[in-house]
Amino acid sequence: MSEQRTALVTGGASGIGRAISRRLAADGMAVTVADLDGEAASQVAEEIDGTPWVVDLADTAALEDLSLNCDVLVNNAGIQRINPIQDYRPHDWRLIHRLMVESPFLLIRAALPAMYERGWGRVVNLSSVHGLRASTHKSAYVAAKHALEGLSKVTALEGGPHGVTSNCICPSYVRTPLVEGQIADQARTHDIPEDQVVEQVMLTQGAVKRLVEPEEVAALAGFLAGQDAGMVTGASYTMDGGWSAR
Repeated sequence: MSEQRTALVTGGASGIGRAISRRLAADGMAVTVADLDGEAASQVAEEIDGTPWVVDLADTAALEDLSLNCDVLVNNAGIQRINPIQDYRPHDWRLIHRLMVESPFLLIRAALPAMYERGWGRVVNLSSVHGLRASTHKSAYVAAKHALEGLSKVTALEGGPHGVTSNCICPSYVRTPLVEGQIADQARTHDIPEDQVVEQVMLTQGAVKRLVEPEEVAALAGFLAGQDAGMVTGASYTMDGGWSAR
């Protein structure tokens, strides 16, 4: 490889995104850390000798004319809101879908022309076990992740002749601020104490009874973003401790 590969990681300043940013940088890529939190993005970018990009990816109108020049695109940014359908705020539903479906579509759309021109590209979409299975109280999140799975597969089919792959990573609960922030909501909706949420809600479905570590997800992302994954496309890789084996 004569030139350094470039990567863009959304939500790259914390949790899974930070771990992936670090991993891709360690693999020799020049990484752009895209995040709403400018201070955190700058800190991670400085740590890995990358570039921060402060961006509100929920403002999808601002992304419609975007042009991206990167070899690897990692769609990771996400949020969570928990409520039964009848109590779910339409504003929250639309926000989740803008950030987690429309934004990945617009970023892929912006990145593909340069990838096609080079004849090489990697799109890695952070889906979830909830892209393959449903849970109560998460209608927007589950629907968005299912939509991301479909978008990823279409990208794989269209990108294949141009040397571009597209895959999803589907972890269960990962040890991140996003998951930690769900504990209070889960306790409220399930009417149990917060200290019982991890065991009684988050770990009930998996055969392996622990949270996924961000670095484990990053290791898989590193493979999918690399040279050796050229025949891996249109796939959804579970990292859920056996949850989806049921």
